[in-house]
Amino acid sequence: MTEIDSSDLRSSNRPQGILPWLGARLPYLVVLILALLGVAYTSMSGRPLYGYWEFLAVAIGLACVAIGWRKTADKAARKQLLITQSLHWLAFLIAMSILLLPSVNTFLNGPATGLALMLLLALGTFVAGVHVSSEIAVLGIALALTVPAMAWLKQSALMLVLIGLVIGGFAVAFRPQRSNGA
Repeated sequence: MTEIDSSDLRSSNRPQGILPWLGARLPYLVVLILALLGVAYTSMSGRPLYGYWEFLAVAIGLACVAIGWRKTADKAARKQLLITQSLHWLAFLIAMSILLLPSVNTFLNGPATGLALMLLLALGTFVAGVHVSSEIAVLGIALALTVPAMAWLKQSALMLVLIGLVIGGFAVAFRPQRSNGA
């Protein structure tokens, strides 16, 4: 009888390839894309999206509860999870609402408001992830990193378009020619 290595069993149970990996992380990618779209819209339109950021915060809060719920079987721990996550996200929703108050919002232009809301969402996500799931914490870090990236992208948009045109021009000029096989 041959001995089976336990690492062989673990690797055979795991789906292989990029699609299963991507599928497992799809909710996190959707949140990241929605947050980027919110910042992009706010930057382009010059005004904040009222309700959009609150929706994202509530969606991430519900995801945190769902993930934490699966990790705990104890009724008391689940009750504690509901209370702490509710208070956590309520605090961030209040902070976002304060930032969107007309008396406060007059100090910030539209793009700055969008970036500030994104930073608040990133901070809330990271802190919730510290208590619930490392994947949520990583999402918070990714959201936080998009804040300076979006600011840099806005400042460098013309340069990026020019670089893209140059690369596209080279790709067209030096593409391989097909022979007609005659």
